Amino acid sequence: MGTRRVFGLLLLMFVAVYLAVAHVGRQRLPPRPGIGTDELMVIGSLRLLRCPADQQRASGDTYCTTFSVPERRDRPDARRIGLRVELVRSDAQVAEQDLVVLLAGGPGQSATESYDAIARAFDPLLEHRHVLLLDQRGTGGSNALVCAAPAGHVSEEPDGIRARTKACLAKVEHEADPRFYTTTDAIEDLEALRQALGAPGLDLVGISYGTRVAQQYLMRHPEGVRSVVMDGVVPNAQALGDHAATDLEQALRAQLALCTADPLCKARFGDPWQTLQRVRLALRTTPRPVVYRDARTFAEKTGTMTENTLIGLVRLFAYSTETSALLPLVLDEADHQRFAPLLGQASLLDAQLDGVAEGMALSVLCTEDIGLLIARPEERNLLLGDTLVRGQQLECEIWPHGRQPADFHVPVHSNVPALLLSGELDPVTPPAGAEEVLRGLTRSRHLMARGNAHNTIVRGCMPRLAAEFVEKLDPRGLDASCTASIGPMAAFTSFDGASP
Repeated sequence: MGTRRVFGLLLLMFVAVYLAVAHVGRQRLPPRPGIGTDELMVIGSLRLLRCPADQQRASGDTYCTTFSVPERRDRPDARRIGLRVELVRSDAQVAEQDLVVLLAGGPGQSATESYDAIARAFDPLLEHRHVLLLDQRGTGGSNALVCAAPAGHVSEEPDGIRARTKACLAKVEHEADPRFYTTTDAIEDLEALRQALGAPGLDLVGISYGTRVAQQYLMRHPEGVRSVVMDGVVPNAQALGDHAATDLEQALRAQLALCTADPLCKARFGDPWQTLQRVRLALRTTPRPVVYRDARTFAEKTGTMTENTLIGLVRLFAYSTETSALLPLVLDEADHQRFAPLLGQASLLDAQLDGVAEGMALSVLCTEDIGLLIARPEERNLLLGDTLVRGQQLECEIWPHGRQPADFHVPVHSNVPALLLSGELDPVTPPAGAEEVLRGLTRSRHLMARGNAHNTIVRGCMPRLAAEFVEKLDPRGLDASCTASIGPMAAFTSFDGASP
């Protein structure tokens, strides 16, 4: 979190609505250039036009608008910014009154840009409800604070971090005051949008950093929340990136231990954790030049595999259940001096970070988290060490800090129905975070996907369970026995896949 280098710590939906909730109409307008045959949705005071064909979602008809808000709420006569809003229409002929809202991760991800990757999780919800996508200020189509940044597997020296941060600030401050792109500013945007929509109840779906946004909105505007789903939970009391090295170490050891527990995998690769350590030490003294094929373009490239490159790539592999299943194989290849398969995946892994607004993330982290982050001596000898914390401290020496409420990091307490989801082997938001938040939620339940990594709302029966929860608001009454069938992916023992 911070810039792309840090984001890997943390890798997100209408024919008619009841007129009693908000004044809703549907009209057919004359064709307009670039849009074709338009349909206008009027909800409260908000007018949404059917999005152009290239912005339509496979999961449902989509309507678009721009919602204007003051950049500074203490100076509403100053600069205003436009927030991108999309509404994915429900399959129902008459949808329920409440709206499902995606709160994207990062920080720095856009709801409209990240939706398609997790749309499967929202398909059951769309059977009865519309999905609202609001790009958080500073992301996507909402005055994005985007800067050129190094790929996620590159480690920088202090002078490079300072220079890049200064360049990013110089770029974004022409169009924005970075002090006002925090979580606190974002939840007031969401509340203003809710009021413009006629004040419907919201069903919040927070992903990773979005779980912080959900908790903060629930604390400040409880009357607006009908239900909360949080996937990959970051407790209010926790700083983003805190214990990052420890969390990664524990998850990665457990992921690689799945191979040693499998006789076929162990026979093929031995102990992948020991392989990782062996390759790491070899690269520390002797970096290796590598010729490889880009996994997205197939273009031939050259690069250098260093210890820091290895650690950064392994960290990104650990985020996903699928890529973590590749780790024993690519580490074994590296142990035999074949680094191309590992480095060749870099472009695919970096694609997870495409579109992340680095400047917005710094505004969040330097306001909300930097004061709580410390470099712990006991983490220095771990795989990740304390480099991320020290790097973020350097960034926040330069980046402007905003303001936050005095109780920002107070644990949330609520009786709003809540469903919390975790991956057992999540390297950035481990299940302990959900258990901590659970203590303050009186009508809640925590479901864990065995053997899975970061973000589990798309896994197995989780989409159906989330939709059933939102429908019935009875988390403890959910029959979650189907989650027993969710488990780890078998490790690849060759590039053809897992052993039969």
